Amino acid sequence: MRQVIEGSHAVAEAVRLAKVQVISAYPITPQTHIVERISEFCAGGLMQARFLRVESEHSALAALIGASSTGVRTFTATSSQGLAYMHELLHWASGARLPIVMAEVNRALAPGWNIWTDQTDSLAQRDTGWIQFYCEDGQEVLDTTLQAFRLAEWVNLPVMVVLDAFFLSHTYEPVDIPSQDEVDSFLPSFSPNFQLDPKSPCAFNQLATPAVYMEMRYSIQQAMASALERFPQVEEEYQRVTGRRYGAVEGVYTDDADIILVTSGTVTSTARGVIEDLRAAGERAGLLKIKLFRPFPVAEIRSHLRKVSKVAVIDRNFSFGASGVFAQEVRAALYNLSSHPSVFGYIAGLGGRDVTTDLISDIYRQIREKVKPDPEDVWVGLTEVPHEN
Repeated sequence: MRQVIEGSHAVAEAVRLAKVQVISAYPITPQTHIVERISEFCAGGLMQARFLRVESEHSALAALIGASSTGVRTFTATSSQGLAYMHELLHWASGARLPIVMAEVNRALAPGWNIWTDQTDSLAQRDTGWIQFYCEDGQEVLDTTLQAFRLAEWVNLPVMVVLDAFFLSHTYEPVDIPSQDEVDSFLPSFSPNFQLDPKSPCAFNQLATPAVYMEMRYSIQQAMASALERFPQVEEEYQRVTGRRYGAVEGVYTDDADIILVTSGTVTSTARGVIEDLRAAGERAGLLKIKLFRPFPVAEIRSHLRKVSKVAVIDRNFSFGASGVFAQEVRAALYNLSSHPSVFGYIAGLGGRDVTTDLISDIYRQIREKVKPDPEDVWVGLTEVPHEN
């Protein structure tokens, strides 16, 4: 059934269709519409689930760690400062190998206080052991949320489904909502490998000595590697039901391109139009969209970028003292190749500033003329450049 809905409601529809049993969340702009709609589903009898109203994001994830440990399907959502507040428990969820799914609506971190989109909040959690997907539009949000439950429960790791604040969370667009029968054929009831049982009590997450801790970390890494292998299978199963799949990455005109732009999230949609215009003007331009960030799809990225001469990574985030996070990862992925392209890093759109077609076109023109990358990533679209003493 095709409906015009906002991205937040696409998440909520997926949670309803997934028959989630426990939801725990604390409202924070711009995540609020997700949990509001889910609470309406629960109150109206459209979901047979427990909705736990808690006093903080830290408590929200703590509650789900307990619920997931008993073997039920769980979900939460947050943004920005809320995700930062959850940080301690993100490690607990992955370390306990719990398949919790979270919708993370990218919002800039304070100060200054800002409610608009910026990927730094989720990317700051990249080492917590959570799988991360970055979505481009409302349809992809719904589909990826359903796929997230399937993948999380297969490899026993938590998953973040990441979407841009307002540009995606509050924007209405046509979304095809699959039927309950279709989703049930793709996503069976959760059957946990382990769960707490009051009739057979046991301890878990107790003291891990040096004799076992390293092996525990290695098992999480093995699960990440397994997720990279199994995600294409999850997509294949989903495609059989809905006809849709996206890939860990998507290449557009990468086979014959001289210059490839690398993007994620809603910036990708804007970049698609720029690439089409450039191709029409005779430029051999290409685009690589990165959807799966953790685990990072190194082999696929290499296959698209290894033969090109120049790559421009547009980051809507920044790691202070270093560079854009996607640019870091792309450079690392290409480093050990015998020959690899020059990688140009660009920082744009922080705090929800528009990343326009003109701005992306200007980035393309810049790298076309440059011989080698700048020593540091280039910040584009600045209206005033402050100077530190």
